[in-house]
Amino acid sequence: MPLPFLTADRTFEATDDTALPHDDRSRWRRPYRPGPWRVGGAALCLLLASFVLFAAVLIALTGSPSSAGVVFGLALAVIASALRLLRMGVWVSTRGLRQVSFLVTRTVTWNRVTAVRTVQQPVRWVGLPRTVQGQALIVARKDRAAQETPPLMTTHGLDFVGRASAFDRASDAVEAWAAECARR
Repeated sequence: MPLPFLTADRTFEATDDTALPHDDRSRWRRPYRPGPWRVGGAALCLLLASFVLFAAVLIALTGSPSSAGVVFGLALAVIASALRLLRMGVWVSTRGLRQVSFLVTRTVTWNRVTAVRTVQQPVRWVGLPRTVQGQALIVARKDRAAQETPPLMTTHGLDFVGRASAFDRASDAVEAWAAECARR
């Protein structure tokens, strides 16, 4: 017997993307779930961090405290990288649209957005230099040409590779947020 409330790939219901009356729409929220590649990569980073922390404890017990501190600092850097990897993606609120990458976060207010649309174009496969034909969600801004802005999300990104229906739902949700907030 399947337990749909325990799985991330359960069937989509119309009420999943609608905000409840008590939800604060000014809070930043991701309109989709992180993909299995992103979660798996972060889990592997955390597994590596556990081994590095264990090594730091062993070095602290047998070696110099300064060496243990360096290894402990390395473990903290790996943990911070895993958390940042999980945070990456597109976030929306009534204030605007936020694209979080590994090192940079870009925020665009809704009054500077002219359109959010899905286009067919060559996209990077899982962020690597190799490109494949896919779909990308792009934002057209008043202050920049559409060619200057990187795509918000693609069908072959870490969140959506192999999950075309999840990309369609996420892009529809972002487009709905843009349409709703542009009217204000």
